[in-house]
Amino acid sequence: MPSNKAAAAEVGKASAQSKPRTRLAWASPRLAPTLCLLLLTALGLRAAERPNILFILGDNWRYPNAGVLGDPHARTPAFDRVAKEGVLFTHTFNPAPSCSPCRSSLLTGRAIHELGERASLWSGFPQDTPVVTQLLRDSGYAIGYQGKPWAPGNAEISGWKENPVGPKFAGLDAFLKARRPGQPFFFWLGNTDTATKAGKRPYLDDAKQAGIDPAKLPIPPELPDCEEVRLDLLNYYGGIIRMDREAAAALATLETAGELEHTLIVYCSDNGWQMPRGLGNCYDQGSRVPLAIRWGKEAKAGLKVDAFVNLGDLAPTFLEAAGLTPPKVMTMRSLNGLLRGEAATNRDAVFIERERHADVRNGHLSYPMRAVRTRDFLYVRNLRPDRWPAGDPDNLFLHGRPFGDVDTIATKDFLLAHQNDDLGRPFFARIFGQRPLEELYDLRKDPHQLTNVAADPNYFTDLAAQRARVDAWMRETHDPRLDLTYDAWDKFPYYGKASK
Repeated sequence: MPSNKAAAAEVGKASAQSKPRTRLAWASPRLAPTLCLLLLTALGLRAAERPNILFILGDNWRYPNAGVLGDPHARTPAFDRVAKEGVLFTHTFNPAPSCSPCRSSLLTGRAIHELGERASLWSGFPQDTPVVTQLLRDSGYAIGYQGKPWAPGNAEISGWKENPVGPKFAGLDAFLKARRPGQPFFFWLGNTDTATKAGKRPYLDDAKQAGIDPAKLPIPPELPDCEEVRLDLLNYYGGIIRMDREAAAALATLETAGELEHTLIVYCSDNGWQMPRGLGNCYDQGSRVPLAIRWGKEAKAGLKVDAFVNLGDLAPTFLEAAGLTPPKVMTMRSLNGLLRGEAATNRDAVFIERERHADVRNGHLSYPMRAVRTRDFLYVRNLRPDRWPAGDPDNLFLHGRPFGDVDTIATKDFLLAHQNDDLGRPFFARIFGQRPLEELYDLRKDPHQLTNVAADPNYFTDLAAQRARVDAWMRETHDPRLDLTYDAWDKFPYYGKASK
């Protein structure tokens, strides 16, 4: 990544007429009309009317672990402030429960199956579709990031000279000093403190100093109540404290700079938590995330929205806020109407997908899922039920452990050690075992999604309805997985650590 000095020079060059440092596919004659339309729309707004955008993105932080969402153990004053002074969304889901695929959708405003290799973890990032950060830069915005951007993956292999998010900075302060006076900006603050570090627990002290008692933390029913789980949860809550502290510092920086009321602030997470049955899964523990948006007088303060929202909706939201018309290839929908208190239309469900997470199956195979989440049901279709959703049991991935799509934390080690006794057996198969073609969960009776009722004759009508809904969505969006022999995601390069 470039130094702050080099990044500052790059930011300073940005203008409505500037060219990206890399010749991008959407700058080609084929897409020139789209770019011209974007620029003309932007020029219709005076510079003073174009808001700054601060995007605060947590890493593996699940709903409802925030104070304003009712979690008494979560210390999130900055998130709570954004929610109370703006809009709180209570049914936000990621397009894919995996880091770089989710971030690919955030940047492109497209469904996972429309993104080719970007639908997989540790992929490349082909320059064949518009990217929100680059469109903002082309229209005169300064762009930059700190922390975790689009990752993990290899953008350079696809010809990028920098991360698709933009140039890297030490922090928001350095970025603001580098931009031209009065230039609108988009800044991506990517925090990783809620992501587990290979079995380590670096944030226990943060949680303890905040008065969080591990003995009082609620244990979700899909996990055993043991010391390993409680300490992993305590560390997770410590990470939340650190994440929110960094967000609070960014808000303070905006206030000091006099930019707070002129900034669209979006604060959310990319995925649910890393505990087993979370990250990498379409269950709520892996797919449902907090989201709050503050935008001065443009967002209705104190509003709570319970319509279903996909994180991919943020790309067109950012563009419309900047006065740009989203390209037609952006199939997600802007949230700007919801911010103003307009009634939600066609937001009674959200679709979630997954392709290859880590390289944890022999032959580099994916584990494809398609799911629909409504208010009453979660339906999951495991398109290859012959494969192992958590990774092959004989494929030793990172740290010499099987089931590599479940990250290495003490909770996982406990379950592996006790898979054949009463301490671990009741939980092991549900987390690591193979799954049927279809799963259906009645959220009215089973909010933790533990009892699959797909084979229950009492749910025949409900199963048929959700199955038809996924079928229709796959057809309407031209999902290549309609062809049961389609296997491109098994063959895309994987640029992370390979399986052993």
